[in-house]
Amino acid sequence: MRLEMINAARRAQTNPVGIDLEVVVGRPEVSRKEAFHLADYSLGVYASQDYLAAHPPLRTPEQVQEHPLIYFVDSMQDVAELDIPRRRFPRMRQGVGATSSVVHVELTRAGAGIGLLPCYLAERVPELVRLFPEELWFPVEYWVVSRSDLLRRPAVQAVMAAIRAAVAQMREELVAAPGPRA
Repeated sequence: MRLEMINAARRAQTNPVGIDLEVVVGRPEVSRKEAFHLADYSLGVYASQDYLAAHPPLRTPEQVQEHPLIYFVDSMQDVAELDIPRRRFPRMRQGVGATSSVVHVELTRAGAGIGLLPCYLAERVPELVRLFPEELWFPVEYWVVSRSDLLRRPAVQAVMAAIRAAVAQMREELVAAPGPRA
């Protein structure tokens, strides 16, 4: 078995060569493959304590737009469910773009701007403050896509079992509901 992981904010591939499983954001539209829901998760808006100390206080959710955004590279992101900045923050400019949510978290922690981050990653970083959790909370879904014949392979079944076990263990973290940090 060989495992390769590629981070990309894109829709499920139509004819992926050499890919047994795809974990994608949002319900995929597929015809010759199977797709099933893996997990729900939440995105929230975060800034580092140092960043907030160095800037005027944010009193309303709309003021978030006046700060640089840390998020996906706009030209490489084609998942409608992740198009939150354009819909919710039309005046917000991209500060730093990256293709990895882990990089988004680290850039936000370093004070490069305000990050739109998966709560299950951001809540693990004590230097980050969740901004307006009641108003700026965005539910998203992970889905798995594969061909039926591939899903019958023992190696693919083993990987899926491991993924499902990890998701089950993290279920509460993944769906961080709106509200202040515990």
